[in-house]
Amino acid sequence: MFKKKFPARRGSPVQLKHLGTYISLALLVTANRPSRPAAAPPSPDHPTEMALAVSGGGAAAALASTLLLVLLLCSCCVSGAAHGSSPASAALRRAVPRDAAGGLCEQLLLPLGYPCTEHTVETSDGFLISLQHIPHGKNGVADNTGPPVFLQHGLFQGGDTWFINSAEQSLGYILADNGFDVWIGNVRGTRWSKGHSTLTVHDKLFWDWSWQELAEYDLLAILSYVYTVRQSKILYVGHSQGTIMGLAAFTLPEIAKMISSAALLCPITYLDHVSARFVVRAVAMHLDQMLVTMGIHQLNFRSDMGVQIVDSLCDDGHVDCNDLLSSITGENCCFNGSRVDYYLEYEPHPSSTKNLRHLFEMIRKGTFARYDYGLWGNLKRYGRLAPTPFDLSSIPESLRMWMGYGGLDALADVTDVERTVKELRTTPELLYIGDYGHIDFVMSVKAKDDVYVDLMRFLRANGSLHSSY
Repeated sequence: MFKKKFPARRGSPVQLKHLGTYISLALLVTANRPSRPAAAPPSPDHPTEMALAVSGGGAAAALASTLLLVLLLCSCCVSGAAHGSSPASAALRRAVPRDAAGGLCEQLLLPLGYPCTEHTVETSDGFLISLQHIPHGKNGVADNTGPPVFLQHGLFQGGDTWFINSAEQSLGYILADNGFDVWIGNVRGTRWSKGHSTLTVHDKLFWDWSWQELAEYDLLAILSYVYTVRQSKILYVGHSQGTIMGLAAFTLPEIAKMISSAALLCPITYLDHVSARFVVRAVAMHLDQMLVTMGIHQLNFRSDMGVQIVDSLCDDGHVDCNDLLSSITGENCCFNGSRVDYYLEYEPHPSSTKNLRHLFEMIRKGTFARYDYGLWGNLKRYGRLAPTPFDLSSIPESLRMWMGYGGLDALADVTDVERTVKELRTTPELLYIGDYGHIDFVMSVKAKDDVYVDLMRFLRANGSLHSSY
């Protein structure tokens, strides 16, 4: 991806070549603060608890740590500006994002002759979720609708992901043209789903969620809507975070009962073996803790702050931002790099800092569990000191699964995928492609032949038009 080198501006006194060392010092301050009684154990992983719940000398140390983290992130951003843009951030600045006006249907599907209608679903916590319906292909027959299939995108993506390549290469178009009744989800916070019954995107509470809420609220509302409209069980297709959401949701009986089968692209429940350089660097820097400490709740890489964060991570020599996509996801064999500027008109979408923090918890702790609110927060919410895990063995054995994963994927590592498979009661059908990376499964120019033909075979074999009411 981004191959062009951009010259750095010289002469600035601000430099940050040893960011890792400074971060380590900040964490050392936190780790060495005076111990507190067992009766007051706010977690060092939660900066608001550190700053507010510690007393005496511990409070001073925690405050020093918090201030140092803030100063480091500010220095990071200034450093990025001083050194000039990385190729990645230059591309983000250059691209003009599409306005959400008119919706996904009007922008991508209707101009190509595909039938498409916009729907809005309200979650029980007030979020207004955008949902698109493509009942058949461009040349299909309106009264000959196939089995309902729901597509759920990944992190920093939206429903446009399934249509961003040509009609011959994009899974959304291909499914519609092959007789499926296609429904597209867009989680809260994406440009297609920025509504709420009482909040706006400028409110802190609007961004108070992680993938846990996406699974328990967004998916429940969307799937219930489709289930009611079609009076049929649903075929679920997810990619990346869409598989985290799906597998968490399938442990809940009220959601599992609506799913006939699931096809998971780059399935994730555990992230112990993540090797993506950009991600590993961000985790080591405790980027999530910095953002929370600074009161940044929306994580938007199209904003000035988001672009500066990219610059800061690219600035210290640990990450090659000449090929940012590979640094984030691992190598991708068949991604069409010539379309990057077009992709950047739609992606990346915003997410929440809390969501990033939850994902980083998975990496640090090796768990597939609900969000960690600290000891007292967990007791209040879950009735236990540690977050409640999502138990994969509770997913019904009757829920059939297909999984596609790649040997070059630096996020959904093969070892972690194998662990997921072992914990399921059902035995998934597996498609392993050694030279495929994380993005190849949704954007490869060869994915139709390599992946989608087998995926559709599975969906046809396990789809049903019969009502389960």
